[in-house]
Amino acid sequence: MHALTAECTALWRARRLLFLMARRDLSARHAGSVLGIVWLYAQPLLTIAIYYLVFDVVFRMRLGDGAPTQAVGAYLIVGLVPWMAFSDAVLRGMISLLEAGALLQKNPLPTALFPARAVLTGALIYLPLTLALVFVYTPMHHFGAALLLLPLLVAALLAMWFLLAYSLAIVAAAVRDVVQIVGFFLGIGAFLSPVLFLPSMFPPAISWLLWANPMTPPVLGLQSILLSGAMPRAEVWLGMLAWLVALAVVLDRLVDRSREQLIDWL
Repeated sequence: MHALTAECTALWRARRLLFLMARRDLSARHAGSVLGIVWLYAQPLLTIAIYYLVFDVVFRMRLGDGAPTQAVGAYLIVGLVPWMAFSDAVLRGMISLLEAGALLQKNPLPTALFPARAVLTGALIYLPLTLALVFVYTPMHHFGAALLLLPLLVAALLAMWFLLAYSLAIVAAAVRDVVQIVGFFLGIGAFLSPVLFLPSMFPPAISWLLWANPMTPPVLGLQSILLSGAMPRAEVWLGMLAWLVALAVVLDRLVDRSREQLIDWL
């Protein structure tokens, strides 16, 4: 893991530059608009409002026994917020090196800065929304002890996004087709996760597809903490650990093998 360790060390040393880049990225996203930074939060907030209005107010749909909550809208919202953050961070992180190609050819900057910026920017947008969900849902469970595990879950989630985004960024630099392929899977990935459906609704024959989705463990963990006020089960932590280890090994090898060719690919 020497290559990945060196990348993380370089990223830590450039942490001030990372935060500056993330701040400028946020500014660039709403540059020229009248409402400014409000637009960054308007789309996810409107999505949340529509799901709540349609499923919980208009149709009053309810889930069956065994669900972490009976309200369909509440269930969808807790899964959709991290999924939107995941899609944004991974997609932007995947193309970050391609967009920074000219800059990297002229300046010896750590390449990890650019996918890390995408993940950090996404976190700055969606973590406040997650915090809002905490104050909406957890009072029903009297802010139980399970809430103490939320920071650990979020930290593991951000680390996983960085590892995945950086890995895909390197592969996309070598093979541009990866961008379209990953974009397609991000579009359908919510249907192969517990974001829109209960895990028990999946046919047993294809239930393994749930765990082939890196967002399944964290979504199940968030649902346990926010909706049930319960500690996430062991399979949640084991699933996240397995993904973190696998992605770390893959990224270490990609960084090591692409070190000399990466700039030429860009």
